Amino acid sequence: MAKFINTSATTYHLEETIKNASDRLILISPYLRLNERIKELLEDKNRLKIDVRIVYGKTDLRPDEADWLKGLEFVRTSFCKNLHAKCYMSESACIITSLNLYEFSQVNNNEMGVYIDRDSDPVLYKETYEEALRIIRISEEVKITYDRVHKNESAPTPAPATDEGNSTELLTTSKLGSKYKKSTAKITEELAAEGYLEDRNGKPYLTAKGEAAGALWKSGRFGIYFLWPANILGD
Repeated sequence: MAKFINTSATTYHLEETIKNASDRLILISPYLRLNERIKELLEDKNRLKIDVRIVYGKTDLRPDEADWLKGLEFVRTSFCKNLHAKCYMSESACIITSLNLYEFSQVNNNEMGVYIDRDSDPVLYKETYEEALRIIRISEEVKITYDRVHKNESAPTPAPATDEGNSTELLTTSKLGSKYKKSTAKITEELAAEGYLEDRNGKPYLTAKGEAAGALWKSGRFGIYFLWPANILGD
């Protein structure tokens, strides 16, 4: 039978579920942000060539973390719009919980959840697995990557990108404003209204929708800036 688990038990069972996965691993969480322990476990699954699927709704990865994730051949990531579910499952067990994958949640929050063992509760496990597969089917697989900026770069500049063989011009926010004859502030407001940017504590962050549209964020000499497909707001 399924059993109730509190914060410490959820953390324990999450780690054990990942460690014991020998065939498949599905991690569904609204935020793509991983602590060091989970990274270590995922690296081990990758070495063992275990099929890992991560489904997320928003990402908060640093460039070095994105590079790390890109290097895991057997870990695939998918973006799911309006995702709020948190479910972590292997071929033998499943956790449905309030727990996010990032470290703050595991250390500071009060969590609760339900642990499902496939052998003792096969019907509930099957129903959960089928819903996880549905979420994967409606998600868009995304290869997460951030292009590096050379340290001697003195200012943000447009950069070319290739999408299925077609050249796509990328523009900074200010140059995108120049194209549409609008101020940078107005363009930023429109990008946020379209869901490509979001405000976090007064700072703009690129959303998963923005990444899926081909936008990038980079760190230059003058701080963080964004590069946008020239037609992101229409022709």
